[in-house]
Amino acid sequence: MTDPPELFPGFEARTISVGGGKLFCRVGGKGPALLLLHGYPQSHVIWHKIAPTLQDHFTLVMPDLPGYGMSSIPALSATHEAYSKRSMARMMVELMRQLGHERFLLAGHDRGGRVSYRMALDHPDAVEKLAVLDILPTSDYWDRLDRSFGLKIYHWMFLAQPAPLPENLISASAIPYLETTLAAWTADKSLKSFSDEAMTHNRHWYAEFARIAATCEDYRAGATIDYEHDRADRDAGRKIRPPLLALWGDKGIASSVQDPLQVWKQWCDDASGQSLSCGHFLPEEATEACGKALLDFYTSE
Repeated sequence: MTDPPELFPGFEARTISVGGGKLFCRVGGKGPALLLLHGYPQSHVIWHKIAPTLQDHFTLVMPDLPGYGMSSIPALSATHEAYSKRSMARMMVELMRQLGHERFLLAGHDRGGRVSYRMALDHPDAVEKLAVLDILPTSDYWDRLDRSFGLKIYHWMFLAQPAPLPENLISASAIPYLETTLAAWTADKSLKSFSDEAMTHNRHWYAEFARIAATCEDYRAGATIDYEHDRADRDAGRKIRPPLLALWGDKGIASSVQDPLQVWKQWCDDASGQSLSCGHFLPEEATEACGKALLDFYTSE
């Protein structure tokens, strides 16, 4: 299989040993450090459209989450610990320290958003400002599941089934499943928002059974250990300390809840936010509006 196309000209490609694994990342730009975390079923490539807007203002660090893209694949386990957002957040903090950034700006989309708000809860001194893209906290999603919401995020229950059921079923038709999933979460229910080059990257790594299994393990962690960590924080009254910006697509997944910002205000006293005209994939469907919102948030006093 040939290597996928280059989408980050001028950025350095690095693979860094962190916490017993290896994280692949792209690093480039200038200014304060900004860590960008992708979601499912994508990789760091989700940021390729928005990077040109941000790279003149920030030093961008764009890793692949463990198991995704070109990062190493942690072993699956009965506790799903390696795929907990707490474990992933710890790895990302160590990654940034190895790159010389003790404190940094942070944005996460989808699963990367879950790693991001967990990082802000567990490592508040490392996170200067936090942006979460088209998500609500994990425990809120599970606690709000009803018939209509369950149909919209059916994959949460499907992917969280015990191994190897979901990965076996997906791998039998991996690329059609990938393409159907991506299209279903866009505003126009198509792949038009994704560049051909980005789709080449997506298909490249999602064809590997071990990586499909890793993404399922990510959701198994979400249904178990991640939920428990969220509930423990809520029960203890712990909140997100850094300023938080919530962005969501008006036809995205988070918009299934009537007022996503009100949910985030229960988790963070300094929360602001807005909807954008798009589906779930803000950096690719609403690149200009998303870039402006992030830039305004990070550069405001």
